[in-house]
Amino acid sequence: MAINRRLALSATGALLASPAMLPGTAAQQAPAAAPAAQAPGFYRFRVGGFLVTTVHDGFFARPLDGFVRNAPLADVQAAAAAAFLPTDRQVIPFTITFVQRGDTLAVFDTGNGVTPAGATAGRMIANMAAAGIDPARVTHVIHSHFHGDHVNGLLNAEGGRAFSNAQVLVPEAEWAWWTNAGNETRSPEGQRGNFANVARRFAPYQGRVTPFGAAAEVIPGITAIAAPGHTPGHTIFRIADGDAQMIFMADVTNRPEIMMPNPSWQIVFDFDGDAAAATRRRVLDMVATDRIRVTGYHFPFPANGFVARAGNGFRFVPADWSSAV
Repeated sequence: MAINRRLALSATGALLASPAMLPGTAAQQAPAAAPAAQAPGFYRFRVGGFLVTTVHDGFFARPLDGFVRNAPLADVQAAAAAAFLPTDRQVIPFTITFVQRGDTLAVFDTGNGVTPAGATAGRMIANMAAAGIDPARVTHVIHSHFHGDHVNGLLNAEGGRAFSNAQVLVPEAEWAWWTNAGNETRSPEGQRGNFANVARRFAPYQGRVTPFGAAAEVIPGITAIAAPGHTPGHTIFRIADGDAQMIFMADVTNRPEIMMPNPSWQIVFDFDGDAAAATRRRVLDMVATDRIRVTGYHFPFPANGFVARAGNGFRFVPADWSSAV
């Protein structure tokens, strides 16, 4: 009986000593509410002497039906299901690529810009701040093409220059098309709004816009590669320092999980679907053959990795995540 009494007293003491059983302790209080927003989205790696930072700008969702113009919906849904993606909608991420070397800080495209409260896109400026990137320090804005999700971020909330000190570099073919109103009736109906949008977004940069030709070295170490089809002057860029290189693929593909295995598919946003498909296969073949690291505008964040062949198509291989830069 003495032993049982001692065990009972010991158990009682243990209960009294347990913080979870003491009134007013933290363990008894309700858990803190989880934050409503995701952690800041930015990631860094190096290409030779270039520091590359990818910055997330959020996402947009649209129905999957009608996204691919030249394949049955059932085939597109099957491709989405195989990649563990939704089969009723296409979730499109936006990721901006910055490259810095010395005092030069360049950004490829500018994101969605100011968006309505509650929108899932328009996170670039906040994520730039988290990454320590000051828009006033950006020396060059280098455009791949002029779709709204790539140029809207040229403006701040007041309608002025979001990148106050930047020179804006644009593909000659893209600039020539979208700044000539005579081309409006020659453009797909769904893209005719780009003409007015381009005029508005570039207006505050008058005197700061410089067109460049196909294959031009736009700034030291960054070379243009013509990639037409998605738009008339769609352009991708090689960033190289010695033997180190990467390619910013812009919109050669949308979601790589769907488009890389099916490079002949043409999406609703392509200006010239046949040309876009031919460019897609050519570029994917190049980066797969040469094993070049890539970043993509609509890749899953942090939007960088490699391209490998897979049957008659390709697949995206995310780069290894590293805490060291």
